[in-house]
Amino acid sequence: MDFIAIASFLGVAVLLTVMPGPDNLFVLAQSISQGRKAGIVTTLGLCTGLIVHVAAAALGISAIVYQSAVAFEIVKYAGAAYLLFLAWKSFRDKESGLVLNGQQPLQVRALYRKGILMNVLNPKVSLFFLALLPQFVDHAAGRVPVQMLVLGMVFIVQAMVIFAAISYFSEKVRGLLTKSPAISRRLNYIQGTLLAAIGLKIALSEK
Repeated sequence: MDFIAIASFLGVAVLLTVMPGPDNLFVLAQSISQGRKAGIVTTLGLCTGLIVHVAAAALGISAIVYQSAVAFEIVKYAGAAYLLFLAWKSFRDKESGLVLNGQQPLQVRALYRKGILMNVLNPKVSLFFLALLPQFVDHAAGRVPVQMLVLGMVFIVQAMVIFAAISYFSEKVRGLLTKSPAISRRLNYIQGTLLAAIGLKIALSEK
């Protein structure tokens, strides 16, 4: 696998990561509601979940799950149920609004765990890597699993950079929202709607 292949993969990875999707929208929502640090912790959780999917794709585990209708459905509905649970919690706390600095301690473990589970319990992420990584692998060079792991880590590193940038620039949005209490009080409602939409999309999706 040469530099050109890795550079091409990086270009595709960046384009796919900046497109609006569950991960970057979740980072944005957490960053706006709880601050930049919350976005960074969420990013670390999401990328930890990506490591699981990359390893599963490289080792062939994702292919096994995809071929097993029962296993795929279990993971899919577990992920959808978890996201709907998070949505319910957001709706329940919809009046709490924007979390200002010093207002309450940052729940680092909870945010990190949310990020991990959000990706690990989404089988579409496994299918994404299962479809994307082999396209940039040099089969003639051998050691395909190792090449897939390298490409997967490239994807994760660029995702961390982009998600961290989203967290950083969300501070400007927070600054604007602090001047609008009406919008601030609806942040959890907006976040809950987003999570519910993602959960339902996963539950209703096909292979």
